[in-house]
Amino acid sequence: MADYKALEDLVIQVRRDILRQVHKVNSGHPGGSLGCTEFFVALYNEILERKDSFAMDGKDEDIFFLSNGHISPVFYSVLARSGYFPVSELNTFRLLNSRLQGHPTTHEGLPGIRIASGSLGQGISVSIGAALTKKLNKDNHLVYTLCGDGELQEGQNWEAIMYAAGNGVDNLIVTVDLNGQQIDGSTDNVLPMGNIKAKFEAFGWDVMDIENGNDLKAVISGMKKAKEKTGSGKPICVLLHTVMGNGVDFMMHTHDWHGKAPDDQQLENALSQNPVTLGIISPTPSPSIRIYP
Repeated sequence: MADYKALEDLVIQVRRDILRQVHKVNSGHPGGSLGCTEFFVALYNEILERKDSFAMDGKDEDIFFLSNGHISPVFYSVLARSGYFPVSELNTFRLLNSRLQGHPTTHEGLPGIRIASGSLGQGISVSIGAALTKKLNKDNHLVYTLCGDGELQEGQNWEAIMYAAGNGVDNLIVTVDLNGQQIDGSTDNVLPMGNIKAKFEAFGWDVMDIENGNDLKAVISGMKKAKEKTGSGKPICVLLHTVMGNGVDFMMHTHDWHGKAPDDQQLENALSQNPVTLGIISPTPSPSIRIYP
């Protein structure tokens, strides 16, 4: 049984981590990270069947690939707070020679990261390869990936989507962060994609929606239902309806904060909207980054 109070506290903490990481270096992508906070907290605490220690091959455990790698602040925060590396390392986000680059990389050997994901449109393809490998190895665990809705404008995705259904890759769950925003504006204004659900279904996928992707209980329930659908001959697509910048009022419902860091005053405002939770983080009078265990 999920401890929802503890998980909601963790959601608040992760939001604070995201804001502080991008503020410290005046660089990064807070909007999509904030929108996917509930998803990552749910995934790593309630959904993934994972081992205590990280192994690159991912044998005999569920594995996750982040396709839209620019939302690394939320990924790093949840990995650190799931025990993959020290929380204090979040202080090195985007610094020279850091393992926590703006887009996840593998050459520095950061636990939890299995692929470099800066170029968009590649995560589904990689995930299919991993899922087929698990089938060949008689490994019954699942492969999960997250991609952005704007990312689906990349053509490689649709070749992969067609391939997965055509080859019965039914140990794969692809989640699409459906926030309707991308770097240059709304997805409808940049390049309308029409009915994404109908497109996946037409390509032979089993598709479901999580209508409120910023409700932790809805995300956990929805992802568990997606898991139950695996093994039926079709890959699974979850359409996760989120709000970019969720949890910070002036960042919500706009593409303006796709890749922009808050200044000191904006950070203080944002942190005040995500108050300190006792037992998770200690208060600080300064908006400058401080990461707590």
